Amino acid sequence: MGADLYESFVGGIAAAMLIFVTTFPKEAVKAMTLPVLISAFGVIASFIGFFFVKTKEGASQKNLLTAIRRGNWISTIVLIIGGYFIVKAMLPNNTNLWYCIIIGILVGNFLGYFTEVFTSSHYKSTQSIVRATAGGHATTILEGIAVGLQSTFPQTIILVSGTIAAFYSAGGSEQNQILGMCGIAIAAVSMLATLPYTLSLDAQGPITDNAGGIAEMTHQNKEVRERTDALDSLGNTTAATGKGYAIGSAAFTALILIYSYMQEAQTAAIKIGIDPTINTSMTSIKGLVGIFIGSMLVFLFSSTTIRAVGRAANVMVKEVRRQFKELNLLKDPNSVPDYNKCIEVSTIAAQKEMILPAMIGLLSPLIIGFIGGPAMVIGLLIGATVTGYMMGTFMNNSGGSWDNAKKFIEGLSGGRGSESHKAAITGDTVGDPFKDTSGPSM
Repeated sequence: MGADLYESFVGGIAAAMLIFVTTFPKEAVKAMTLPVLISAFGVIASFIGFFFVKTKEGASQKNLLTAIRRGNWISTIVLIIGGYFIVKAMLPNNTNLWYCIIIGILVGNFLGYFTEVFTSSHYKSTQSIVRATAGGHATTILEGIAVGLQSTFPQTIILVSGTIAAFYSAGGSEQNQILGMCGIAIAAVSMLATLPYTLSLDAQGPITDNAGGIAEMTHQNKEVRERTDALDSLGNTTAATGKGYAIGSAAFTALILIYSYMQEAQTAAIKIGIDPTINTSMTSIKGLVGIFIGSMLVFLFSSTTIRAVGRAANVMVKEVRRQFKELNLLKDPNSVPDYNKCIEVSTIAAQKEMILPAMIGLLSPLIIGFIGGPAMVIGLLIGATVTGYMMGTFMNNSGGSWDNAKKFIEGLSGGRGSESHKAAITGDTVGDPFKDTSGPSM
């Protein structure tokens, strides 16, 4: 759990360190330490926020959300205050970078809010899927896809606005872009600086989901299942929110790394005595070809990850059927399932199925680089970043909406076992590889 958040966070810190060393060579140590200190202080801010997440017995889902938001805002306020003194101590001549901390935090919170709007059962997007289940399985799938596609609009506007704001707040301009890139780097780090808090929200979903499963299998009282369902629905929303943070931060980080790659390629060209000029114009043939290939790779990658989930699921189904038959689980009350074998099957399938997607990510820049040089690689990175952000947002929010639509129907009187519930289960089954595999991996 949290691999997508950790990856985005570490990538953001590494990219920020790289760009700061390049920008401030005379203050390299302090400049490189700045993103690390902001991240470290974010951990402290997170633990302070934890103490403010409190509710009373019998709290509604709305009360729980309020408590979570209160802790989140306390953490961010502490981070903003501490961030000012960190920037002032490390780079006293560039205190404008403090504004970028605020921008990064605001972008993250707005992305989280709109993720909630498109995935929580309290909002009309998920309610539209609930209504669509009355029409059957196909209408449920169509409405969920439409919700995910629509969600890319506000989240892209937020990301673009934050990018522009951070760029110019740091002192960037068309003539001096590197300072602006530093601002974007700090915004990316700040967005996930309170990672312990964000990760705890991400982990809440599967914990409460499994608790609900245990409650159902052990035939607990109805009120126990109702409470776990409410927490599970909330967990789906908070998990989707965490993925929104990860996707947004990764997009910020990708911008910085693309710019850093351009600089490194030019430096390398000078060292080996060739023309350091790289045509990065969007009208250059190599750049355009690279953009098309980068965009295509996102769809190819998504295809491989979704099929991987399907194949791994089939292996598990065969193992479960074998155990039912050979261990006589349905007739012999003393028979015990071989849980370890199921865990082994799942682990091996997960590792085996990830070889091809990993090879796509690792080899494509190398192959394109040998074919078309740095200009085509830059196009590849731009195409993959833009399309990957859209695809990740779409899959994340579609999956969360389908899941919460199913939970909402289960909470209704007579909801379980109904035709609407069966359609919602289909939507949720499609949504799981969307929101738990392909979406975060973008």
